[in-house]
Amino acid sequence: MLLRPMKTILPVTIATMAIGVLSADCASARDKLQKGDVKAIAEEAFVYGYPMVMNYGVYYESFVDTASSQYKAPFNQFYNTARVYTPADTAVVTPNSDTPYSFIGMDLRAEPIVICNPDIEQSRYFSLQLIDMYTFNYGYMGTRTTGNAAQCALVAGPRWKGKAPKTIKTVFRSETDFSLGLIRTQLFNAADIDNVKKIQAGYRAMPLSQFEGRAAKARSSAVKWPKIDKELGAKDPFGYLNFLLTYAPATGPAAVEAPMRARFARIGIRAGKPFDVAKLTADQREELEAGIKSGMEKIKAKIDNLGGVENGWRIASNAFGDRAMYAGDYARRAAAAMAGIYGNDAAEALYPMLATDAEGKKPDTGANNYALTFPAGMLPPAKAFWSVTMYDGKTQLLINNPINRYLINSPMLPDLKKNADGSLTLLLQKDSPGPDKQANWLPAPNGPAYIVMRIYWPEATALNGSWKPPAAQIVKAEPPAAPAQAEPAAPADASQAEPAKADAASPEPAKSEATTPEAAKSEPDKTEPAAQPATPDPAKDQPSKE
Repeated sequence: MLLRPMKTILPVTIATMAIGVLSADCASARDKLQKGDVKAIAEEAFVYGYPMVMNYGVYYESFVDTASSQYKAPFNQFYNTARVYTPADTAVVTPNSDTPYSFIGMDLRAEPIVICNPDIEQSRYFSLQLIDMYTFNYGYMGTRTTGNAAQCALVAGPRWKGKAPKTIKTVFRSETDFSLGLIRTQLFNAADIDNVKKIQAGYRAMPLSQFEGRAAKARSSAVKWPKIDKELGAKDPFGYLNFLLTYAPATGPAAVEAPMRARFARIGIRAGKPFDVAKLTADQREELEAGIKSGMEKIKAKIDNLGGVENGWRIASNAFGDRAMYAGDYARRAAAAMAGIYGNDAAEALYPMLATDAEGKKPDTGANNYALTFPAGMLPPAKAFWSVTMYDGKTQLLINNPINRYLINSPMLPDLKKNADGSLTLLLQKDSPGPDKQANWLPAPNGPAYIVMRIYWPEATALNGSWKPPAAQIVKAEPPAAPAQAEPAAPADASQAEPAKADAASPEPAKSEATTPEAAKSEPDKTEPAAQPATPDPAKDQPSKE
C-alpha cells in the first residue's frame, strides 16, 4: 500500500517553516556549524524522516481527523472494509484490490493491545502486518507465519515492562508508541464477500487489562495532533518529524540512532520541539533548502536500486522489512515508501513493478496496447495467490473503467481464455479488445501506466529469481491487406471481342512482389510506431510523495 495526503513532500521555501524557541545548547550547536554542515544534515534528516511523515499523513486521515473522507475508526478499534479497493479510495496509493482490508491504529502508551483472529479455513489466505512509525514491518501473524487456527497475540510498545499472559504465545514489540495493523483477508470472488464479512467480524482488539478481566490502566494524556496535508507537510517536514520523534524513543533497537539524532539536533531537529529556522543565517537557510531538495533526489534515485530488473519488471526483494533488514539504509526505506508504503516483507508478498516494456520504453497505455503472456506452466509461483493490478501512472491510484475491473488475479483463472499452447495472455490496454477477448482484458489509463504484480506467499522460485515475469509486448497494428486486383472490363458485346492469340493471351496486370499476398506475408513489417512524447518513469519519476 501507499500514501496520498502526503504524496508530495517537495522542497519549498524554508521561510514558511514553523518558528519556535531553541534551547541554549541547540543554539550553541548552531553557532559551531561549518559551511556545508546544514545542507548535509538536512539531507540526511529529510531522507530519514520522509517515510515517517508520510506514515503520519495516513494516521491523521485514518484515525484522527473525523471529518476526513478516509477516516476509519479511533485508535485501538478495528475498522473493516467489506469490499475491495476502488478508484474512490485515495488515502493510500497503489492499494491492493485483491483482499478486503481491516485496519487498526494502536496507541500502545498505556498498555499492550491483544489482537485475536477467528478460525479461518485452510484454503483462505489472511495476514496481519504490523508496522511501526518508522514504517518497519516488525511482525506478522496469519496463514504463512502462525496458521489459520483461532489465536491471540499481544502487541506491546517500547516502554512496556510487563509479562504476557500464559495463554498468549505470540508477543510483538513495537519500537514506537503508536503502530498500525493491516489485515488482508482473501476474497475468492464476488459471491464470497459474505464469508469475508463473517471472518472480519471475528477479528478482535482489546487492551491487555480487558483481556485479563481486570481494571484498565489509566489513560495516557491526550495528544495534540498537528493537522497535516500535502501542502503543510511540504512547508514543515522537520516540524512534523520533531513531533513524531516524541513517540519514537531512541531506546532498545532504536538506540543505534542516537549518534544520528545528535547530528540532527545541531540544526534543531529534536523530539518534541518546534523546528525553528529563525536562528539560521541566510546562507544556512539556503543550505537547508538545498539539503531538502537533494534528499528528495536521493530518494528517487534509490528506487532504481530496489532490486533487479527482469524482462522490464523491477523486482524488489529487499524493499520492505524490519530494522535489521534495512541495516541503517534509510534511503532504501524512504524509496520503498515512495514506491509503495506498507509493502510486505518479500517472504509474505513479492511486488514486481513494470518499469519498461519489451522495447525498453516506459509503459504508456495511451499510446500502446500491451500483451503479457505467461507460458504454459509459468504463472507467478504463489502458495496463496497472484495478481496483476493496473494504476494510473500519474497518481498511482486505481482507474475508473467501463467494466469496473482493476486487476486480474489467480482466482479468476477459470474465467480466463488460454491460448492453444496452454499459455495465458493478458491484454493491457485502454480500449476493449472486443467481446471475444474481454475476459483477458485489464483496462488501462489513457496515458502513463503503473503496473504492479503481486505474488502472495511466493514460492522459492520467485524469491530466488529462477522464475521470471514475462516482458510486456507492444501489440503492433496489423498491416492493411493488399488491395484486390480489378477484373478487366468485358466488352459491351462479347461477340465483338477479338479472338485471343496464343502468344499474347490477355496477360494479367503486372503485380509487384510487395502487393502479392505471398510477398506481403514474407515482407518484414515496416510500420513504425509513431514517436511518443516522454512520459514519467513509474520506477523513477514518482508523483511527489506524501
